[in-house]
Amino acid sequence: MNKKLKEYLIITLGFIIVALGLTVFLIPSNLAVGGVTGLSLIIHTHFNFLSVGFLLILINSILFIIAFFTLGPAFGAKSIYASLGLSGAIWFIQRLFPGMKPLTDDLFINLVFGMLVSSTGMSLVLYQNASTGGTDILAKILNKFLHVPIGRSLLFVDFFITILAGLTFGPRLGLYALLGVIMNGMIIDNMIAGLGTKINVHIVCTHPEIIRDFITRNLLRGATLYKAEGAYTKEAKTVIVAVMSKREFIRLKKHVELNEPSAFVTANVVHTVMGQGFLTN
Repeated sequence: MNKKLKEYLIITLGFIIVALGLTVFLIPSNLAVGGVTGLSLIIHTHFNFLSVGFLLILINSILFIIAFFTLGPAFGAKSIYASLGLSGAIWFIQRLFPGMKPLTDDLFINLVFGMLVSSTGMSLVLYQNASTGGTDILAKILNKFLHVPIGRSLLFVDFFITILAGLTFGPRLGLYALLGVIMNGMIIDNMIAGLGTKINVHIVCTHPEIIRDFITRNLLRGATLYKAEGAYTKEAKTVIVAVMSKREFIRLKKHVELNEPSAFVTANVVHTVMGQGFLTN
């Protein structure tokens, strides 16, 4: 229950950050950087009595209904929550601060900071195995019925929206929007890779029980032990191999320095870990 609550709290924080990036930087600058948000901004420009937040809720609701009948009820509650939550957050901010203007007149600064903020929030949502819906749903529908790879489908849908942005706001804003789509993918990929990194630790020592017990009892992590021999001293050694988070490695490092100062420790970053204890961490 606590784990589920933590996931939803992170998702909530994520879509609030996304909403701030969109409403503070991108939407006031008419930067329709793909997705349902970009499409909503384009429609709002032609029918300004419809707010972007309202259009987001409407379009996402229609897409989820279509997805239910075409893709089945496989979409998780977290994705529905994140999608409708983002729409509601944007609607609330726009109602609270109507007619919000861009922070600066520099379009490029608004694009960069808007993408940095919104992509950070999106990374938090995606890292919890959720999505904010929108063009992801359209990409999956294209993949199922036209057998187009999801990556290409998503790029096609977002590219189509940036073309509409160019026709609506002019080629300058359209090209900026296309740049934003590219930046969004790059930032999210790198941030998720950073959030998912773990530390692979190798420890060569003569008293393994001190370190092994700390790893299994204090860090609640598993470890693998190998028998080895020092090449120079020809002494019997034990190699302990374990994978853990960065915070856990800092604790282990301090423990080793205090209790087994002669141990030889190496550590490297790994981006993908599968197995017991790391299925959802």
